[in-house]
Amino acid sequence: MSGRSGDGFLQCSDGHVRWGVFGAAGVVFVLRPPSLPTLVMLQKRSAWAHEGGTWSCAGGAIDEGESPYDAALREASEEVGDIPAHHLVLGEYVFAPATDWVYTTVVLEVDEMFGASVNFETDAVAWVPVEEVVHRPLHAGFAAAWPHLQAIIADAL
Repeated sequence: MSGRSGDGFLQCSDGHVRWGVFGAAGVVFVLRPPSLPTLVMLQKRSAWAHEGGTWSCAGGAIDEGESPYDAALREASEEVGDIPAHHLVLGEYVFAPATDWVYTTVVLEVDEMFGASVNFETDAVAWVPVEEVVHRPLHAGFAAAWPHLQAIIADAL
């Protein structure tokens, strides 16, 4: 059970202001359809979100006492809908730019397409071939993490 909400900005030890008082987490969903390229789910961030109009993975602030994994799945379900019951953790990437803040991206393989814009933070959801992700306007943080996430996906194939 998590404690108080992690929603809010934090002045981090490296001088940057970031979302998530207790850090933040997100999830990249991977689908490997037979005889097709490997796909990942991308979320188009609404104008209300930080770097609105860019593409990223679903995610957000970690609540007090919540694990990054649990936060990533909670945030994703709030933003893109119910996550398929069958999923497999392929890995995670931790971006730790400061001593007091980290962003953990969990990479999960699912066995079916899902996802929709279910709240104000999401303008669209798209399943995109791994090789085409870099051709979209990406959220800066996601763009920086993408090579690491792509390696996790490639290692799982």
